Amino acid sequence: MITKLRAAAAQWTVVVPVVSFVVLVLTWHEDLPGWVVGVVACFLMGAVLAAVHHAEVIAHWSGEPFGSLVLAVAVTVIEVALIVTLMADGGEKSSTLARDTVFAAVMITCNGILGLSILVTAVKYRTAVFNAEGTGAALACIATLATLSLVLPTFTTSSPGPQFSTTQLTYAATASLVVYGLFVATQTVRHRDYFLAVTPEGRVLDEEEHASPPTVRAAGVSLLLLAVALVSVVGLAKGVSPTIEKAVDDAGLPHAVVGVVIAMMVLLPETIAALRAAVRNRVQTSLNLALGSALASIGLTIPAVAIASTWLSGPLVLGLGPAHMVLLTLTVVLGILTVIPRRATMLQGAVHLAVLAGYMVLAVNP
Repeated sequence: MITKLRAAAAQWTVVVPVVSFVVLVLTWHEDLPGWVVGVVACFLMGAVLAAVHHAEVIAHWSGEPFGSLVLAVAVTVIEVALIVTLMADGGEKSSTLARDTVFAAVMITCNGILGLSILVTAVKYRTAVFNAEGTGAALACIATLATLSLVLPTFTTSSPGPQFSTTQLTYAATASLVVYGLFVATQTVRHRDYFLAVTPEGRVLDEEEHASPPTVRAAGVSLLLLAVALVSVVGLAKGVSPTIEKAVDDAGLPHAVVGVVIAMMVLLPETIAALRAAVRNRVQTSLNLALGSALASIGLTIPAVAIASTWLSGPLVLGLGPAHMVLLTLTVVLGILTVIPRRATMLQGAVHLAVLAGYMVLAVNP
């Protein structure tokens, strides 16, 4: 019976990405009626779940932290493409879309995914134990790049408003790429053991202790289907984005809510994968996904929009407002206090979620 269920699940995760991609092709640049948007949303969710499955297959084959890195980078690359596409189509009102989406990604990953993962692990195993060296290094990179890319533009004077001049934007883009590249090298080559799961006694778990890894062929198929699923996720998200924007405008909500919704949709695969790892008491994998996604979001989005700004007609607003700078500072300080003890309880997870809830309230009612 179990074998049949696994076979059915395998077939489902192969069929859904392909069908979702077909739906994407059929609906691309079409004005969709309400019922079609509902159908597209269903395929979007199916593609997300399929992406999580194939990412876990790749992670099992390659081992940590490579599996987390593959999913984080793959999702972020396509997220960047979505942001640039929407900015190109949106004109003046999309000038803050990159900032809103990147900041939303940072808040959702560093408070939402991280907080949920710690909470789930602590509820089931009393405490969440992780490697402070790797987690702290990721948090330091996030704090640095978020400050350089999202805080400094508010205080510069070369350009009017919370914007970078061309020289400043070039520096921020270069710094983002360099820091992110060094982080990836540290995570995968120089200090890979800093990002591996640990036992409650602090012993590093270099490999899973159950189930043999998939074959190279199976991993290759999953990598291909992961790419198809992620392209479908972001493409279908773009298809439903006009409906989201209209709903936001009709509700009288700030346009920044669009960036929040986009970040939530795009980060759904990481969220599900992180929670599944937390249930298995692999909270380090969850933290790799959360913080790696935040870092990739900044490290790849800022250079991409910097290049795109050379042909986009509207301004590129990156600077955060005072309330969001306070939330960013609180997130960094709270992250440090969570990481230093090398273990966390339900309390830390709940506090992170409280910060995320505050961000959501301010996004809807600034």
